[in-house]
Parts: sequence; C-alpha cells; structure tokens
Amino acid sequence: MNLEQLKQKLDESHYVYDNTMATVLAVALTLGRPLLIEGAAGVGKTEIAKVMASSLDRDLVRLQCYEGLDESKALYEWNYQKQLLAIQVNMGSEDKDQLTRSLFSDEYLLERPLLKSIRSEREVVLLIDEIDKADEEFEAFLLELLSEMQVTIPEVGTIQAKSIPFVVLTSNRARPLSEALRRRCAYLYIEYPDMEKELAILRAKLPHVDDRLAAQVALAVQKLRGNEAILKKPSIAETLDWASALDALGIRELTPETLHTTAGFLLKNKEDMAEMSKMKLCDCGGHTHG
Repeated sequence: MNLEQLKQKLDESHYVYDNTMATVLAVALTLGRPLLIEGAAGVGKTEIAKVMASSLDRDLVRLQCYEGLDESKALYEWNYQKQLLAIQVNMGSEDKDQLTRSLFSDEYLLERPLLKSIRSEREVVLLIDEIDKADEEFEAFLLELLSEMQVTIPEVGTIQAKSIPFVVLTSNRARPLSEALRRRCAYLYIEYPDMEKELAILRAKLPHVDDRLAAQVALAVQKLRGNEAILKKPSIAETLDWASALDALGIRELTPETLHTTAGFLLKNKEDMAEMSKMKLCDCGGHTHG
C-alpha cells in the first residue's frame, strides 16, 4: 500500500492525520519496520494501531504491558493440565522419551499475543501497548522479535514468522527505552492536538454535534491542557466523551452551569475539577476566539 492509498484508507476511517504521520506509517509498513510511537497519555497512540488494523483489513493483536510481564503472558505457555492428563493416560507407555517429546508439541502449546501474531496465516497488526511499563528485561526479550521476526522457545527451538505483522509499540515515556529497541524501530512522536486539529477530530468523529458547541468544547479543552495546575490533561477520547455527553443533553452552548454538571466526562479527579472551577472556560457570548 503506497502513501496515497493509505491516506485514502485513513480518510475513510475518519482519522485526522498530518502528512508526517501518514508518511511514517506508509514507509514503516512498506519496509516491514516496527513503529515506536511516543507521547503523553491520551494523545491517541493506541488509536493509530486500531485505525491501521481497520485500514489494512487486519486483525488487531494487543499485548498490554505492565510491570512483571513475562514470556508466559506475552509469548507462550504450556497447557499443564492437558500435559498432566496425557501423562496419566500414557503412564504405561514404554517409550518415555517419545512421551516427553510429545508433551512439548503444538498440541499443548498455548499461544499468547506475540506468538499468535507471527504464527497467524494472515498478516495482523501487533500492538505492544505501553512498553515503558514493562521491565527492561522484557524489553530486551523483545529484540529478537523486532529485528528477526522470530522467537525462540527452549523446548521447541526458533519459530520463524509465517507472516510479518505490522508492529506498533507505544510509550508514555514513564521510563527511558533502550537504544537497542529504538534502533530497531521507525519513530513517531505525537503531541496533544492544537485547536484546529482538535476541532477537526470532533467534526470527523461526531459530525452530528453542533459546530458552535464543538468549537467551544475544543477551546475549553485547549485551555485546560495549557493549565500547569491540571494534573491529568484531558485525552482526545475524553474530549469526544464530553462532547457526546453535552450533545445527548441537548446542549448547544457551553455555560458555567453545563461545565460544572458535565465535568466528570472530561476530568477524572477532584483536584482538577476544583482547578477548572477557577478558570474562565466558556465565553457565554458564544465567541470561540482565545
């Protein structure tokens, strides 16, 4: 898929992108390179993997990272219950070596996301979400997959990819990632959208929302994100949730009262709500300039 074809697919998905993002996605896809996407929480990193899966008509295989994640959750696990049952059934078998070998065959192998993605007959999009939350040891373990598109299982050996997944790794920069991992990936950094882009996203995702209200929502969110005292900056998803809530209530213009009653769709803690109450977020005259 070339750049123009990808742009067309992204347009069909109502995804708002810029030329740099589209170019990086197209080239990484063409070259079969993993893509590392960094940015603050809520800027839409995960959404890129979802949109690419939809645009490419591929399944999305997701691995959510967390502290303590290991191979048994990410790559494979043996079906111990089935193995024990097989041992009991074949207890009288004379060929013990054959029994042992059979216990570590495909029949007893449970695929986790990484193995599933490279053994799939059809190409998939593999999302390794929030890699910065995993341990450095797990990050090092990923290098074989990212560089060789293969994995090694001690009891089985090296498994080469049947199909090459489009790999998307996301990071909120909670910790520095290794240079070894970065070298293996194409790179994209995403900022929170500016006013123009936020409004474009609202119009694309929620075309039925009153245009004036959408502009007021976008402006209010921009002001909140620009306030250093706000602990948890509103994400794009929360902007959309808030606009949907206002629209569901039949609200066509922001007022201090509607801000107060619907703030829970945008802000997620008491401190941020208290800070918002001090701010002038809506122009009751309906103007949307800052």
